Amino acid sequence: MAVPAGVDQAGRCIELSYVDAVHERRRRPLRDCVTGRFEDVDPVRTFRWSRGERHFPGWYWSATTGRHVGFESWLERDRLLLMDFDPSVVGIGSQPFWLHWHDGERERRHAPDYFVRRADGSAVVVDVRADDRIEPKDAEAFEVTRLLCAQAGWRFERLGVPDAVLLANVRWLSRYRHPRCLHPPAAARLREVFAAPGPLMVGAEAAGDRLATLPVLFHLLWLQELSAEDMAAELLGPHTIVHLTDGVDR
Repeated sequence: MAVPAGVDQAGRCIELSYVDAVHERRRRPLRDCVTGRFEDVDPVRTFRWSRGERHFPGWYWSATTGRHVGFESWLERDRLLLMDFDPSVVGIGSQPFWLHWHDGERERRHAPDYFVRRADGSAVVVDVRADDRIEPKDAEAFEVTRLLCAQAGWRFERLGVPDAVLLANVRWLSRYRHPRCLHPPAAARLREVFAAPGPLMVGAEAAGDRLATLPVLFHLLWLQELSAEDMAAELLGPHTIVHLTDGVDR
């Protein structure tokens, strides 16, 4: 798809509207926003709950950001959880801005679902939609968003339904994502035990009382200081092989 009529490659006529750090609404040309920290802004849309609604909006506490990040559906929540688990992600903002453009007949706008900052400083604009729920107007908005994000030096991704096994494992580990689950003495023992690969439950018991060590073990798996074999192929269980992640000191 070509860039829409009325929008040129220099970014003129393309604008972003967003909520700034003092909670004021701003609207500026895209070319003036390329260095913006949109992972930190407030959402441009309100997350509303009402009876009979098909969508399930809510707030998810992110271990990456240390604050709540909004979602508008279970699928968005699932993708948010996986982004929170990704060690290359250092910032996540939901509904970060409205992207405005002109299609040659009228002004159009689209609010992407997430703005993600990666550890290397790069940015990714994310829309979440299942493959079988993309209408023609959605496909057009996603493609225009991809083209316009490229002008800003941002990558664009449209994410669908994630792998069910990986999601189930990460969802389980997310219960232990809060830093309160880290007990340094138990963590040190677990790192020593799993310096050599071994079964999850055997290692937990070798490190001490398993009721005390299991929450710490799951927290280290969430942090990816420990790794589990075949996270995308098998559900975590007592016999899952766990080992110290390469590059992590004992």
